[in-house]
Amino acid sequence: MIGVAVLAISNKILSGQEPDENRKSLEGILTNHQLTLLSYEVVADDRQTISHRLATLCQAAAPHIIFTIGGTGVRPTDWAPEATRDVIEKEIPGIGEAMRTASLKKVGTAMLSRGTAGIKGTTLIINLPGSVRGAQENLEVVLPMLDHMVEKIGGRATQ
Repeated sequence: MIGVAVLAISNKILSGQEPDENRKSLEGILTNHQLTLLSYEVVADDRQTISHRLATLCQAAAPHIIFTIGGTGVRPTDWAPEATRDVIEKEIPGIGEAMRTASLKKVGTAMLSRGTAGIKGTTLIINLPGSVRGAQENLEVVLPMLDHMVEKIGGRATQ
């Protein structure tokens, strides 16, 4: 089984100003694809906070994959790609490119998404957009490759 951690990035969710609409949807998708949710956390829209939490998760929880949700756009508070790059050892730009390409077929504003992916140790980190639909659609792009990616990154069987 592939172990997954999710880091939702949102000041509004963290402060209780908005509900976390992604959690239930994401949990359902992960369960349907036989992925194990190890942790789900909400953190502030702050580059250093995000970087610190990503690094800590990679070491402490050692998930196969960390999905970040939110913070991939062009707002002044959007720091997920930069925070991810602060932590990763190897970037995998093709994952972000594939998600944007698929999203552009559905919505023109997808070109504003700056999400990326990379490897820290044996953990794959993938940035998903913050909208429920965007997160679902981008996740569907990477799901078929997750077993292969985890096996290659960690040199371990995922079954």
